[in-house]
Amino acid sequence: MQIHVLLFATLKDLAGRNRLVLNVPLENATITDVREALSSEYPALKANVQAAIAAVNEEYAFPNDAVHEGDNVAFFPPVSGGSADYPEIFRLAPEPVSTDELVAAITIPATGAVCVFSGMVRGETTQSGDVLHTQNLEYEAYEPMAVAKMRQVASEIRERWPLVQGIAIVQRVGKLDVGQNTILIACSSGHRDQGCFEAARYGIDRLKEIVPVWKKEVRPDGQSWVEGHYMPTLDDRSNKD
Repeated sequence: MQIHVLLFATLKDLAGRNRLVLNVPLENATITDVREALSSEYPALKANVQAAIAAVNEEYAFPNDAVHEGDNVAFFPPVSGGSADYPEIFRLAPEPVSTDELVAAITIPATGAVCVFSGMVRGETTQSGDVLHTQNLEYEAYEPMAVAKMRQVASEIRERWPLVQGIAIVQRVGKLDVGQNTILIACSSGHRDQGCFEAARYGIDRLKEIVPVWKKEVRPDGQSWVEGHYMPTLDDRSNKD
């Protein structure tokens, strides 16, 4: 059978392309079978494919999950719902984002507090006593799945902090220079003690775990993808059945 394979970050660079059609020599194939077929056809990808996270049709997939004719199967490294009653924003933004506009968009008449987290491109990082310099970052995302997982993060926030009102999760993509913000997470509530602080902190931590976004760090001496270490579990599916 034929499936469509999507590759991101390091895998995309190694393959020299971000998508391909793969023939899997089995009718009842699993993710494990797809990994083996892909590794066999593209030996340079083998080590990375075996360590990669998999998704089928924009949902996390695991070794014994079935794959069917025509499915979209994505492989990517670990990543470095919602209520209709309140405003929500989920966006991958190629252009700079106005914090004021974002706050205004998730504010309702009953809002008395908004907590905003903004990640920034850091130009200097101290590591083992040495100062490392970054020229810029390049962000990419598995777009439809990234937005779906942003919605999942918002749903989890609402389960934990039901008094949170508006939620905004905006991830920049493309080339970002030092000093630019990379991610904006904002949560509003009626009062400051109704979860907006905790929800914004949870939002950025959870985004780093399950939203498929990666960054390439460009330095004076070269460039490399920055990959995380978190591997999804069955509990990270939006549908856990």
